[in-house]
Order: sequence, then C-alpha cells, then structure tokens
Amino acid sequence: MSLINVSNLSFGYDGNIDNIFEDVSFHIDTDWKLGLIGRNGKGKTTFLKLLLGQYPYKGSISKNVEFDYFPFEIKNKERLAIEIVNEIAPQVEDWEIMKELNLLNTDTEILYRNFNILSGGEQVKILLISLFLKSNNFLLIDEPTNHLDSETRDSLVEYLNRKKGFILVSHDRNFLDKVVDHIISINNTNIDIQKGNYSSWQENKERQDNFELMQNERLTKDIKHLEAAAKNTANWSDKVEKSKFNTNNSGSDIDRGYVGHKSAKMMKRSKVLEQRIEKSIEQKSSLLNNMDRSDSLKIVPLQNNRNPVMIANQLQIKYQDKAIFLPQTFEINQGDRIAITGKNGAGKSSILKLILGEEMAYSGTFKMINDLKISYVSQSTESLKGNLKQYAQENEVEESIFKAMLSKMGFSNSDFDTKLEEMSEGQKKKVLIAKSISEQANIYIWDEPLNYIDILTREQIEEAILKYTPTMIFVEHDEYFIKKVATQIINLKKEG
Repeated sequence: MSLINVSNLSFGYDGNIDNIFEDVSFHIDTDWKLGLIGRNGKGKTTFLKLLLGQYPYKGSISKNVEFDYFPFEIKNKERLAIEIVNEIAPQVEDWEIMKELNLLNTDTEILYRNFNILSGGEQVKILLISLFLKSNNFLLIDEPTNHLDSETRDSLVEYLNRKKGFILVSHDRNFLDKVVDHIISINNTNIDIQKGNYSSWQENKERQDNFELMQNERLTKDIKHLEAAAKNTANWSDKVEKSKFNTNNSGSDIDRGYVGHKSAKMMKRSKVLEQRIEKSIEQKSSLLNNMDRSDSLKIVPLQNNRNPVMIANQLQIKYQDKAIFLPQTFEINQGDRIAITGKNGAGKSSILKLILGEEMAYSGTFKMINDLKISYVSQSTESLKGNLKQYAQENEVEESIFKAMLSKMGFSNSDFDTKLEEMSEGQKKKVLIAKSISEQANIYIWDEPLNYIDILTREQIEEAILKYTPTMIFVEHDEYFIKKVATQIINLKKEG
C-alpha cells in the first residue's frame, strides 16, 4: 500500500494576514478515488498546486508517486490528437491508446484529427486517457465536467469507475456520488477525509452539525444558569462578609470567625462556578467552527398576468439553411421553470439567443409577450472587468442588495476589493448570478449558470428558486439541479 502523507501543512499567500491552511495533517492511500469539495475560495486548486510543489509551504508532503494535473496546457493545439497523447505518454503503444478510448465509448477516429477542432468533451477525453496511460502517477483532476453534456458525463463516470488513484474536484453531486469512494473536504478550520461518496459525507455532516447545534444550545443555557448562580453566590458572600462588623439584636457582637468561615465557603463556591463557566465557554468555542452559514438568497420576480409567456410550434433554428435540432413544440407560462437539455452542439444556447432577441434563422412559429423584462446570465465570464461597484452601476442594480447576495454566497470583505478579472471562475459566476437575482424581471434566462459554483451555493440557489418561483428558462448539465427545480424539460435532439 502506497501513501501520500501530509504533515503539519501551513500555507498563506503573501500579503494575507490569515493562512489558507494551518497545521494540517492527514494521509491518502494512492488507491483511493477522492472527491475534493469546499466552498469557492477555500483553496481547492491551491491545495492541488501545493501537492504539485508549485508554491512554497511549511510542513511536509511525502509520496512515492508522481502527481499529474488536469487540465494542463497544450502549447500547440493544431497537432493531431494522437501526437499529443504520444508526447504525454511516450512509452505507450497505439493499441493501448485505442483501448482507453473504447472504454470511453469514443470513436478512435478522433485521434487523427487536429486537437483544436475537437469538441470540449473530446478534448477532455484525450487529455484524461493521456494521463491515465502514464505509469506510477496519481491524478489531480480539477473540474473536468464543466460545459459537458450529460451523455459525455456518463461516459466519464464509466471510465473513472474502472480507474483508481486520483483526487477529483467537482461540484456535481451526482457525478461525485457515482465516481468517488472517499471525500476530502476543505472546511473553515481543517481538512477532513471520510470514506464514502458525497451523499454519505453530507449525511454525516448534517448529523455532526445538528449534534453541535444541540450541544451549543445546551451549553448556552448552562452558561447563563451558572453565571446567575455565580453572581448570586458572590453577592451573598459580600453580604455575609460585611455582616461580621454588625451586632445582633441583643447588642452583643456576632461570631466573626463563624461568619468569615461561611463567607469564605461561599466565595469558594463562586470560584468553582466560575471555573465551570470557563470550561463550558471553552467547550462552546470548539463547536460550529466548520458549520457553513447558509443564508437565504432572495429573488423578487415581476408578476405578469398574461399567459402563455412564450409559445413555439414546430420550431427549428437553422444555420446556413440547415436545421440543427428536431422540431420543438412547447408553451411556457408564468412560474414555469424550463430546463433545456441535449448534447453539446444541439442548439441549447441558440434557443436562448432567440428568446433574447438576437437575429436567428428559424422555421416554424415562435411568439413571446412584448415588453417582458429579461434577466440574463451568460455562459461566459470574459466580459467582467473593473470592480463590483462599477459593475453594479453599469447594470443598474442596487449595490447594497447586490453585495448582500454575494456575501450570502460566501464572498469575504477582501473579495469585495478584488478586481473582477482577477477573481476565480467560481467567484465570477457568483457575480453574474448575484446580479441576476438582484434584478426584478419577468423571466430569468440562465446559460450554464452553475459551472465552477460550489455545492453550498448551488443549494442556496435551489432553495431561492423553489421559494420565490420565478419564471425561468435555463441550460444546465447538473442533473441534481434540474431534477430539483425544473417544472418542464425540453430535450433537444440533433437533426439528422
């Protein structure tokens, strides 16, 4: 059995007061399939880069395997895919490469096409098989499923189930449940490893959180009772001590020795109570540190009394006079939440563009109510520039509401001062979503909103949608999210 041992690991970026990791120790069996989870900004990618030795750190990381990171940069993408595989895994024969692709249910013909013209899913497959073909390596796989359709995700599930020895960063709950056998979670104060998949980890987390909440409540009550008892005892002790210098009703002196003894006894009891208070406070302070506060998000949709909001009959969007998906007939009413699904390239984003008013060639009929206010979340974050204040002003959203939504999604005070272009992809996506839910709109159009978004924030978004029931049309590959919030699914199938 081979182990990766992490001992007393501490790391912080220059200029930051607090370390991201502080005196962290654990071990990993190199046969494990670990899912790495944690809120955006908690240091998941940083942790992988520490394993790779890309940053200086305190402590030690010992291992007898080589680490490989996915995704890695391909310098010349205009080469044949098989050339790239041979460069990464030079000792591997062609039949081994083809065998790996067959495990992914992928036509080996893609090996003889230029890498740059392959689809996103095909590129993911080429890079993954290249890494798994290398010997004596432990893979660090960073969010491989972003932008991938459900069919491609399913093929990755089957492939990874045949493999072992990797850490997988993913926010897709279904994907984690199907692939991993251990969860490594980056919490507020530590890194924790548990055997099982995401669902079993979540059950244990909820059980631990509920236990700590009850303990916290009990200790809070105990502390109040002890403080009241200590105060009363101290007051009585003072009164008794002062009574040493009084006289009784007959005019004779009080037995000062007896009174002093009684006063000392009560003072001692007061000190014992104070010690119990300190111990209870110490116990209380060790609770709830790793509990993420999941404040509720708010959406205030504009009401519309006209139905249907949108109607399509035998709709087909065309490129160069060629239909890209089979005819679609649907009706959307206020309060509906429509998930548009289908393979990559099936035309999901094209339907959203049509709704947004872009010029699109199509056949069939498509009608929607005039003067609808639309709030849009783009698939891309490339347009984000400047700071949050400027962004709020440019998009005419109330800055205080906008920042409050970001704070509830895990933004810290330092994050608010970060330039938009310097934020992580997860943070950028949160900016787009926070802007959208801060707007009052008749209909919310979201194009792959959850890429890079952590699981806790996904749950917050789900709860807000179910509570405020906005009219929505969205493209998303997270099956769990679709199942929870969608009232209707439009599944696009490619023409021909």
